[in-house]
Amino acid sequence: MRSPELGGAPDRPAIEFGGRAYTFGQLDRAIEEWIARDDAPVYDASTLSVSDALICVCAAFRRGIPVRVENPDARPARGDLPPSAFLLVTTSGSTGRPRPLARTAASWFDSFPAFTAITGVEAVDRVLITGPLHATMHLFGALHALWQGACVTDDASSATVVHAVPAVLRDVVNRAPRLRTAIVAGIALDDGARAAAAGVEIVEYYGSAEVSLVAARRVPEPLRLLDAVDAEIRDGLLYVRTPYAVLGGPEWFGVGDLAELGADRELVVRGRGESAINVGGTTVVAEDVERVLGRLDGVAAVAVVGAPHAVFGEIVTAAVQLDGVELDAVRAQARGLLMKEAMPRRWVPLPRLPRTASGKVARGQLKDLLA
Repeated sequence: MRSPELGGAPDRPAIEFGGRAYTFGQLDRAIEEWIARDDAPVYDASTLSVSDALICVCAAFRRGIPVRVENPDARPARGDLPPSAFLLVTTSGSTGRPRPLARTAASWFDSFPAFTAITGVEAVDRVLITGPLHATMHLFGALHALWQGACVTDDASSATVVHAVPAVLRDVVNRAPRLRTAIVAGIALDDGARAAAAGVEIVEYYGSAEVSLVAARRVPEPLRLLDAVDAEIRDGLLYVRTPYAVLGGPEWFGVGDLAELGADRELVVRGRGESAINVGGTTVVAEDVERVLGRLDGVAAVAVVGAPHAVFGEIVTAAVQLDGVELDAVRAQARGLLMKEAMPRRWVPLPRLPRTASGKVARGQLKDLLA
């Protein structure tokens, strides 16, 4: 019977990352050696390499102690830890400064069987992790791979599965000839990323650092709530009740996204609630505008925010990363596709959009840049 954190046979590859390689047998011994030399009451994997961080996290699990996996450049202050705390992580910081979170081991490990059924990850797979482990989608993907007996790798040329946000997926598919499955999260899948990954099965899941997995789909099927998850819509915003939530949260957690619930537990997520822009009494959802602008010729990346306006209340502002076209050409394309209220009144070309470590647009930083 496999241990809770390691699922592979001793001679199978477990980690091949940063020039270091471990079989599952070697990884098991490395975990025991870590425990033997470090008896701290709380481990900290935040500044470690991916290989050492995974060893550290698994060692903490075996000892039954908490482990910090945080962005070393934006570490939040923490008070007393709950007795059952295992993973000490943070929100992504895409809309502001990261907030500290604590979760039990079960709040992730209990969802692994459902995640396996959704993604089809097998022990023979080589799972490419495309971002730092303090971004919870990458930590989740790496720990799930080890639990399933698959190999965690940074070698795109040999990868059969990848965890990535859509912007990163566009680049990865050109370097991953063996890729079978792309597991996408963080932000909604866009048409450009889907087209770039043509021929690769795409699994998209929706969740957050606070509530973990909420819904998933195999593209082009609709998103559906996981069996263990309940959801409600209150004033247009999504609330979730789940056994996968962090410690200390309410029974019904307000995720902060505009959403709709349909038949057969279908979930439609329209974007962040704070991204709803009130233009003269008309609600414009920033992500809807981004999806339109992101398909235009010459737009490499785009982010849309609301800005105060004396007459309309708010106006739409678009920050665009252009690729070989003039801004006027992009404006001209947009006029034929967007309703008047959704058409950006302010356009700001940027050489590169600010992003979080996981690849999502850092909207808090962007608003500061546009102020």
